[in-house]
Amino acid sequence: MAMAANEIEALIRAALPDALVAVEDLAGDGDHYAATVVSEAFRGKSRVQQHQIVFAALRGRMGAELHALALQTSVPEQGTQA
Repeated sequence: MAMAANEIEALIRAALPDALVAVEDLAGDGDHYAATVVSEAFRGKSRVQQHQIVFAALRGRMGAELHALALQTSVPEQGTQA
């Protein structure tokens, strides 16, 4: 069963309420997405740790309902808020 982009976004926002989240369906099949997530929670974390935070937010759906997720994570630029 495929996931909708808005469901992915909602799960990430639930775990990271301050985040700016953009999710794009890459193939139109509900299985292949790209997500950009900007959150203050990532500050001081390695890229791997940032991705682990996002994957944890998906609550085990990665590899099941969600087949592929290209992920870009970052912290907000100085002087801005996520």
